[in-house]
Amino acid sequence: VQLQASGGGLVQAGGSLRLSCAASGLTFSRYATGWFRQAPGKEREFVAVFGRSGVATYYADSVKGRFTVSGDNAKNTVYLQMNSLKPEDTAVYYCAADYLGRTPTKESEYDYWGQGTQVTVSS
Repeated sequence: VQLQASGGGLVQAGGSLRLSCAASGLTFSRYATGWFRQAPGKEREFVAVFGRSGVATYYADSVKGRFTVSGDNAKNTVYLQMNSLKPEDTAVYYCAADYLGRTPTKESEYDYWGQGTQVTVSS
């Protein structure tokens, strides 16, 4: 099983980025795919989740209304569209997969993790 996160970069405040999480080695539709982030000196925190087969989505309060998570079963990929970015969104973003999950928000619920992708928002 492999999860490949990509799409990070440097953007000015107010800008947008779209992260991708490409999965291989698993039946994508049976997994919830979540996004977490970790800022320097802080613990990793939940950002958003795309439930298995898109049954539901859920967002952290800090990103609600600005971030949108979506999935493409044909491409085994989940996306995180990030709009109106703020400097406090700067972090390494990770994607993770939870077998048969609906909208898991805890790290311990996830079975597989990808490597991170750096997002830096300048003020």
